Amino acid sequence: MGAMSDPLTLMTVHAHPDDETIATGGVMAKYAAQGIRVVCVTCTYGEVGEIVVPALDTPANHARLGEIRQLELARALARLGPIEHHWLGYRDSGMEGAPDNDDPRSFWQADLEEATGRLVGIVRRERPHVLVSYNDAGGYLHPDHIRAAQIAKAAFARAGDPLAYGEQLRGPRALEPWAPRKFYEIVLDIERREELNALLREQGIEPPWGPRADETDEQRRAREEWLARMAAAQGPVTTRVDVSDFLEAKHAALREHATQIAQDSPFLAITPAQWRRIAPTEDFTLRESRVAPVRLPEDDLFAGLREQ
Repeated sequence: MGAMSDPLTLMTVHAHPDDETIATGGVMAKYAAQGIRVVCVTCTYGEVGEIVVPALDTPANHARLGEIRQLELARALARLGPIEHHWLGYRDSGMEGAPDNDDPRSFWQADLEEATGRLVGIVRRERPHVLVSYNDAGGYLHPDHIRAAQIAKAAFARAGDPLAYGEQLRGPRALEPWAPRKFYEIVLDIERREELNALLREQGIEPPWGPRADETDEQRRAREEWLARMAAAQGPVTTRVDVSDFLEAKHAALREHATQIAQDSPFLAITPAQWRRIAPTEDFTLRESRVAPVRLPEDDLFAGLREQ
C-alpha cells in the first residue's frame, strides 16, 4: 500500500525523551541532513525518571518533570535537524518492578490494541518507509521500551491492512492504509567495550555495565541474569550506519537532556572524537522487510528503497 513517490521517510519509535538521541541520534541527524523526512514518536513523557543534577533535583521539578522533559526533547531534536515529532500520550511506567508499573495511567498498563491503534494512526498519517524501534526486551528490559517495541512491530504489520482500525479510514479526516517497507531493531553493540571502559576509568568513572569492584555475589548474579536476558533478545547486526560526521550534533543533543544525562555519564564523558574511534556507527537488526531482494550486510537503512 502506498506509492514510492512519497518522500523517503524514517520513523523512530521511542519510550521516553532522551532515548531518541541515545539510540538513534546519529541516524536521525544523518538522514535529516540528506533531506529525508525524519519523524520521531515518543510514547511517554518520562514523568518518573531520575533527576541526575543535584541542583535540579527538587520536589517542584519532580512534580513537573514530564513538562521539563518535553522541553528538553524539543531542544534536543532541534540540535539534530529538522525532525518532526509526535507524542503517543502515555505516562512513564518506571523501571522494571517499580510501583509505577502498576499505575493505570502508565504505558505498561495500557491496552495493547488501543496503543497500537494510536501508533497505526501516526504511521498512516506520516507514511514512513522505514520504522525503527527496540527488540523484544526493549533493549534493556525497561517496561516502556518493551511496550514501545510491541506496538512498533504490530504497527508495521497492521498499518497497511485495510481491515485494521477501519475507523481511521472513514470520515472527513480519513487516512489511507500504509505499509512501511522495512522494520529495524536497535542494537547497542560496542565492539571495543574494554577500550571504552578504560577511557571511563581514566576519568574516574565506573563503567555502568560492571562489574564493580565492590559487587556482591547476589549483585553479580543479578547483573549476569540481566545481561543474559538482554543478549537473548538481541538480533544479529545486519546494518551499520556510519554516523561519525554527526557525533557532535548527537553530543549537543544529549546535553539538552540535562535532567537525565549527567555530565560524567559515559554518553557525555566520552568526547565525539573518542566515540568516533570506538563506535562510529549506529547498529541495527533488519527484522522485517518488504523490499526484495535484501542484500546483507547493509550500511543504509534505506538500502533497496532509494532505487525504487
